[in-house]
Amino acid sequence: MYFTEQHELVRKLARDFATKELTNEILDEVEETAIFPQEILDKMAKAGFFGIKTPREYGGQGADVRSYVLAMEEIARVSAVASLYVSSPNSLAGGPLLLAGNEEQLEKYLRPVVTGEKILCFGLTEPGAGSDAGGMTTTAVKDGDYYILNGRKTFITMAPFSDYAIIYAKTDMSKGTHGISAFIVDMKAEGVSTGKPENKMGIIGCGTSDIIMENVRVHKSEMLGEENEGFINAMKTLDLGRIGVASQGIGVAQGALDDAIAYAKERKQFGRPLAKFQAIAFMIAEMATKLEAAKQLVYKAAYLKDTNASPKECSLAASMAKYYATETCNEICAKALQIHGGYGFIKEYKIERRYRDCRVFTIYEGTSQVQQMVISGSLLK
Repeated sequence: MYFTEQHELVRKLARDFATKELTNEILDEVEETAIFPQEILDKMAKAGFFGIKTPREYGGQGADVRSYVLAMEEIARVSAVASLYVSSPNSLAGGPLLLAGNEEQLEKYLRPVVTGEKILCFGLTEPGAGSDAGGMTTTAVKDGDYYILNGRKTFITMAPFSDYAIIYAKTDMSKGTHGISAFIVDMKAEGVSTGKPENKMGIIGCGTSDIIMENVRVHKSEMLGEENEGFINAMKTLDLGRIGVASQGIGVAQGALDDAIAYAKERKQFGRPLAKFQAIAFMIAEMATKLEAAKQLVYKAAYLKDTNASPKECSLAASMAKYYATETCNEICAKALQIHGGYGFIKEYKIERRYRDCRVFTIYEGTSQVQQMVISGSLLK
């Protein structure tokens, strides 16, 4: 219903890439070293995964949101952490630039992100301002042709190895969310530092840390969009980001369901395969049905974005997709692990990794509770 033959070719490309390149040996090594191979990232860039939605004039593929969703789903089906490297340049890194960047900024920052030469991260969350982004305390004080930035961002994906960061800071403390502006900050600039990479439960192989700014001078030419309009930029970016996380959810859930079905057919107890026990068979039936429902929500959200539906309709659909797909993914991974029994608790089985990786999906880029706020707020206005 939502896809053309061209979309299915994108799905096949992503599936073939994930199957061939993201081998168990490589993913096990990533878990052990917490380092994702540069060789794989280079191949991702060459395959066009970092610029799926980026216009061709900036080196991208010029494809649509549905193509992005399918690529994310197929990569995440094999590796959640690999899908993060596809997600960032297409959503949180590339999104703010495409929404508000001028020609010079797009050439300087977006093009090298698409080719994989540079990495850009998204700095919104703070130690005291997670779901309440408007409560941020990072400031940007004007000083001639520069802004002086001070503050701390936290839980910033890819911060430890990023070349640049899009930082949201208050340029007018009296206006709340209407006083936030966006800046492109060089991570090697004087006064910029990162905290120690977090020791995370899952998504191992993609570093996350704080970004600390102490009297960092940023030229006015590096402001992204207009002064005091950064919050709008961040929220529009997160709408697309939520579709990306939802895509991760259905991809990881599909991988977990695949694992559960294969294991239930092979594993025998009481003289017959687990699949022959109604309790297990009905669990799998429920998992498959909920996954299909989640997929339809994600695909619809992407379709609405592609067909220029109203911002309100797109935002509602994105939040519904993110909320249901990520909660469902956690449920499916938990049941898949249960079907594996004791073996599901062992790292040699892929379901153990999926179970840990998916836990963050209901938290980052807007918790499930924030999605419920968005959904109910839209319906009850």
